[in-house]
Amino acid sequence: MAAAPPDGQEKVIAAAQQIVKSLANSKNAADDMIRILSGFDNRFSLMSDLFPAAGAPDAAAGSEPLPEGDYAREGLPGPGGGDGFGDDDDLEDERDAAVEDALRLVEQWDSPAAGDRLVFESPEDAEEYLAAAACLMGEAGPRVEAALQVAMARLEEEFRQLLIRGTASLAAEDLHASLLRRLSLTVPTFHSASSVDLDCPSFASHADEGDESASAARWSSASDGEISPYLISPDTVSTLKDIADVMLRAGYGPELCQVYSEVRRDTLMECLAVLGVDKMSLEEVQRVEWGVLDGKMKKWIQALRVVVQGLLAEERRICGQILAADADAEEECFTEAAKGCVLQLLNFGDAIAIGKRSSEKLFRILGMYEALAELLPELEALFSGDARDFIKEEAEGILVRLGDAVRGTVAEFANAIRGETSRRSLPGGEIHPLTRYVMNYVRLLADYSRWLNHLLDGCETELENGGDNADMTPLGHCLLILITHLLDKIEDKAKLYDDEALQNIFLMNNLWYVVQKIKDSELKSLLGDNWIRKRRGQIRRYSTGYLRSSWTRVLACLRDDGLPQTTGSSSALKAALKERFKSFNLAYEELYRTQTAWKVVDPQLREELKISISEKVLPAYRSFVGRFRGQLEGGRNFAKYIKYNPEDVENQVSDFFEGKKLNA
Repeated sequence: MAAAPPDGQEKVIAAAQQIVKSLANSKNAADDMIRILSGFDNRFSLMSDLFPAAGAPDAAAGSEPLPEGDYAREGLPGPGGGDGFGDDDDLEDERDAAVEDALRLVEQWDSPAAGDRLVFESPEDAEEYLAAAACLMGEAGPRVEAALQVAMARLEEEFRQLLIRGTASLAAEDLHASLLRRLSLTVPTFHSASSVDLDCPSFASHADEGDESASAARWSSASDGEISPYLISPDTVSTLKDIADVMLRAGYGPELCQVYSEVRRDTLMECLAVLGVDKMSLEEVQRVEWGVLDGKMKKWIQALRVVVQGLLAEERRICGQILAADADAEEECFTEAAKGCVLQLLNFGDAIAIGKRSSEKLFRILGMYEALAELLPELEALFSGDARDFIKEEAEGILVRLGDAVRGTVAEFANAIRGETSRRSLPGGEIHPLTRYVMNYVRLLADYSRWLNHLLDGCETELENGGDNADMTPLGHCLLILITHLLDKIEDKAKLYDDEALQNIFLMNNLWYVVQKIKDSELKSLLGDNWIRKRRGQIRRYSTGYLRSSWTRVLACLRDDGLPQTTGSSSALKAALKERFKSFNLAYEELYRTQTAWKVVDPQLREELKISISEKVLPAYRSFVGRFRGQLEGGRNFAKYIKYNPEDVENQVSDFFEGKKLNA
């Protein structure tokens, strides 16, 4: 057949397009026609513009149809479908043959001879089977309908198997290693274990967490663009998409969604268990001892971040790839797969929020509140429609209840400070455990200033005499109340010491500890410099009180008051001097014996006190010995009365307040 001229070729193409438009609506029929037309003239197989692209205007519609005579001259069917060169029966024969091949392939895979083989174990078998299933769509007849049902059932089951097998091992160590490798983790730094020196489990756990702390972990997606192995491998995703496309076109969307949702829901719940979040009822949460519950709360904080920013974000992406052909199916599948995992997380948070309150839970509850508040926008964005509204309502309700738990726990902590009734006094006047506990507690509260200022805003908490700073933040005012309760309690405990001097040492040590904790932390900005200056002045007053109550009696022995006049009886003066030196020795030795066992915690305060003692006592003792030594020198038992040179006293003062054990 001679090549047609260009204008003739256009006519041929227009005629072929008219055939396609008249006789074919599906891609499979179009493919059949290409083969048939190519048999007439191989130019058709080389013409890329024979079939217009999807969405493009119909080529035939954009040009004038051929005149009736041209159709006849070219031997082609006319625009009305009349006979021309070739015959409609050929097209039907081709279609029937293709359908028969598809039926035979589906039935072969359904026969006993196929055994337990899976179609998608072989890429070639998979391609043929998907093409066969597609070929059966739109065809009529009982055999075709039965075969199509069989094909869809097999695709459904193999879709399930691919979903299951395409997910990597969920061993705990593998999952955590993968998360740490593929997600970058940064945390707010809690104070080191050395600074949190209270022997209290809740503080010890926070201090030791380091980079694993969840009160304040921040997860972000890795930048390498790879799919994390706890989801589905890229090759499997591509195959699953091919199956989903065919099933959706065949009208088997509900079956497809059910399989996807069931498998992925179970996988995500398994991931949640691997992350340490178990399904627990409210009663079970209430019965768990604190040490175990503390660990579960910590894992919950970590898991929430991993689930929202890792698992569900990736699940959403994978679901969108597999079900790209149907947005409604994608939404349904993701929602059904993810909601169980999300609700289990939220239910645990709710159980904690409405559970029994105790001070050791506060920081974990704050960590849970912080994590949920920060992640809620991302969690909402994963869902849409009614599911999104439901998740948002549930999460916001839990945030409200967690906030109530925070406020209630802070109030109970304040009451616990005021109600502390231990009567044990510490030897040496050292820092009381209550002071350490409260100040470390308060210092950790300051790390949550952003959220606590929000949660404590408007709380009815007022000091009897007002605060030191009317412009304090809600958190600053709350912490001032707690510290004031502590200092009141410390003053009460100072009265457990009979020795007034030791009372002052105890008060000085404890107030110094409070000031240091404030000065070296965020508490300083919350309470202000003025508060610190006032307490430092109080420390100096305690120091002065110590000197007065300890050394007044010693210094009284070194005054001239009450001594006989030197113009009188020499024996009376000597007797009085012996009594004075004897009294000095007894008083000084008692102070040395007891106060070398006392402890002034701060080295600087300790040295300042020693200097103050030396400045008051040494000049007076040196002067007294210098003036009256001659009265006793040469007499019997001289060393019994003047036992110490001034240099001896000076050296011994350096031993004070070092916490040495008393001799039995």
